[in-house]
This record gives sequence, C-alpha cells and structure tokens, in this order.
Amino acid sequence: MQRQSLEEELLDLVDLNDRVIGQKKRSEVHAENLTNYRLAECVIVNSKGQLWIPRRALHKGYLPGYFDTSAGGHVVSGESYEQALRRELKEELFLDLDVLGYRQLGLLTPHEHGIGAFVMLYEIKREVVSSYNKADFCEAFWLTPQQFLARVHQGEQVGTLLQRVIELFYLKKRELETLVVVKFQRG
Repeated sequence: MQRQSLEEELLDLVDLNDRVIGQKKRSEVHAENLTNYRLAECVIVNSKGQLWIPRRALHKGYLPGYFDTSAGGHVVSGESYEQALRRELKEELFLDLDVLGYRQLGLLTPHEHGIGAFVMLYEIKREVVSSYNKADFCEAFWLTPQQFLARVHQGEQVGTLLQRVIELFYLKKRELETLVVVKFQRG
C-alpha cells in the first residue's frame, strides 16, 4: 500500500483528553496552526547515557538544520501511536520496532508541556545507529544531556519538543536551572 502525499494525509484531531474528535488534512492542520493532532516520537539512548540526536535535513520545510528527536512523526488517522512509531523508525532509521526493546515514557500535551502537538514519547536503548535516511537527517551526534545543554548554550538550533523532552526526562534540577538562564538570555 502506497502512502498518500504527506500534505494530503488525514490526521486525527483530539480533545484535551487525547480522544479523537475529527480529522483534517495535514496541510490544513499546519496552515491553521492547530495543536490538537498526534505525533509519535522516540529518543535513542546508549549505555553511557548519551542520546542519539540527529540534525534535520536542510531542505526540510519545518525547522531545517535543527536538532530533533531520534525518530518520529505524525500519527495518521486511524493509526495508533505505536503503529506510527513503527512506521517512522523504518522510514527514518531503517529499524524494526518488533526487534527492539523500547518503553513508553509518556504523553506530552500542548496545554501541559508547551509543545505543538500531543506527543507519545518512547525510549529505545541502543548502542549503535548504523544508518539513517538522508532525506530526513543530514548528520547525528551521541550527546549526553550535559553536552546537549552546552550546545544549546552555544547557540545550537533546537526545536521546542526536543528541548522539553530533555528537560523533562534527562536533565537534573541544577542543569535545568542553567537552561532557564540560557533561555532568558536568548529572549
């Protein structure tokens, strides 16, 4: 089965409790700046506590060249978060979720976490990411949360979602205080 064009994909719209209340085309969701649609995202972490953080390809229409979560994307209408993650991992990293160990970290929401969509976040433990889709990412780094924080402090471009994920799940309180100072100084 061939996927429709990305902009024509139907996305489920959800209420504040993540219950489906309708559908819209992806292009309409983004044109209207809606935040009540779903994403499935994952972070890959190795045994050293480093996160695999890719840089979005420079031709991308949204946040080109920014650091991003390890893999993920839109949940199309009728698809579960896990099904979307399975699809995105195959498309972006050529990985099969069925043979990977993973855990669900939780649901992040626009109204509670200040992000642009409802995001089910997963974590995958893995020592190596041997390949990635060059249409999605142009490079990637293994970074500790502290190294990530230093890169942000040096002006690295990072999307709100990745920044919130690292703040909520991977940084300690003292490091978060430093991040708040950096955000304040950058306006």
